[in-house]
Amino acid sequence: MSLVKIPELETRLFINNEFIESQSGKTFATVNPATEEVICQVQEADEADVDLAVAAATRAFELGSPWRSMAASERGKLLWKLADLLEQHSDYLEELEALDNGKPMGRKGQYGSKVDVALTISVYRYAAGWADKIAGDVIPVDGNSLCYTRKEPVGVCGAIIPWNFPLAMQSWKLAPALATGCTVVLKSSEKTPLSALFVSKLIKEAGFPAGVVNTLSGFGPTAGEAMVKHPGIDKIAFTGSTLTASRILQNCGLKRTTMELGGKSPMIVCDDADLDEAIEHCHVGLFLNQGQCCCASSRIFVQESIYDEFVKKTVEKAKTMKVGEYTDLDASHGPQVDEIQFKRVMGYIEKGKAEGATCKLGGDRHGEKGYFVQPTVFADVDDHMTIAKEEIFGPVMSVLKFKTDAEVVLRANTTMYGLAAGIMSKSISRALGLANQIRAGSVWVNCYDDLSVQAPFGGYKSSGHGREKGKEMFDNYLETKCVFVPLDGPKC
Repeated sequence: MSLVKIPELETRLFINNEFIESQSGKTFATVNPATEEVICQVQEADEADVDLAVAAATRAFELGSPWRSMAASERGKLLWKLADLLEQHSDYLEELEALDNGKPMGRKGQYGSKVDVALTISVYRYAAGWADKIAGDVIPVDGNSLCYTRKEPVGVCGAIIPWNFPLAMQSWKLAPALATGCTVVLKSSEKTPLSALFVSKLIKEAGFPAGVVNTLSGFGPTAGEAMVKHPGIDKIAFTGSTLTASRILQNCGLKRTTMELGGKSPMIVCDDADLDEAIEHCHVGLFLNQGQCCCASSRIFVQESIYDEFVKKTVEKAKTMKVGEYTDLDASHGPQVDEIQFKRVMGYIEKGKAEGATCKLGGDRHGEKGYFVQPTVFADVDDHMTIAKEEIFGPVMSVLKFKTDAEVVLRANTTMYGLAAGIMSKSISRALGLANQIRAGSVWVNCYDDLSVQAPFGGYKSSGHGREKGKEMFDNYLETKCVFVPLDGPKC
């Protein structure tokens, strides 16, 4: 029996701890990607709603407010309470996320929304533990002065999150911002607004003061742009495309920014790798979440002596994937998030065929209803091909051939991106040597997509700046103030 009751879904904006309708009264549809049917209409935020949300966040951040006056340990307790509430509602959230996004629920060991909910809870708990451990330093300066630093919250933060991992991306922004004492105006993706609104209910229930978190549903050119340009927002944290990030940076003035962007991540399979293990990790790296992952291993470089066997085995592995909607608990592969993404992925598949790559499996839509794309494997892919250069964001595996380690390092680094990479080799010295040469923020050796909350995540080059997760994520939301006090008496 479904836990999600459509008429009971919260679809309003969350501002100042209250759910309200948008100022314009406009709504937009959120769609089930597996059926192409409208789930419900959601209130659409625009500039007027952004103004209300920023005003609420500003009041919550004022000196003397309950939030600014709260002890760091108490902020940690609120975050822990939120994590407890998420855990209590985990079954509901797994279903809600799968309904709105299309991903499987993953209740039989495969990847799905169950994994996302668990990761989300762990992020809030990790941040809760750090809340009262963020501290400055005493600095031994020249002269007879006390010099110390304070770590202070940046202020009102604007968070713009994507649709591929809505719950997890909400936590990657909210958890560090709240642990450090900031207030937040968060805009969810118009493609997947529902889980963010449900979490907002839990934020109020956990006891966060009014205005600390404000959640808007809306579109980038209206609500998102209004946030970016708003003089009352001190920082923008964005996860999304590199193109959109460029527009944000052009419009945000001197606001602080954190950008977690796109990728074209290489997975290097050496001739001494355990082939079956390599294929398993390549499939996780590429097909997880229907390929809708910024760090997807979308360029798989396989050494020439094992190339043919790798292609044969990886095609057989892909054939075992069960395509279906989230209500099929055996499904391991769901639809793309919407028609726009479906057409984009199908366009890249056609480019791959037209430019001479060999489509070994898939290459077409699955079924007649829903935005399902068959798991697709291309062999004979060259570096100049579009599918080897551009981020596809879909279940399209490109397998390239290489001869030497020096060659593959050069080719792997010849990209505007630098988010992630993978190395498969039984020789640890070889693998670590390659890992050190790859310009990427995360390198997984004999594994892929280990997103442990304790480890930082972020990119080089056009894949962004700043780090999320790990202790480094708090740096994004902190200012460092240096205080000097001259002392009486002899220096000692």
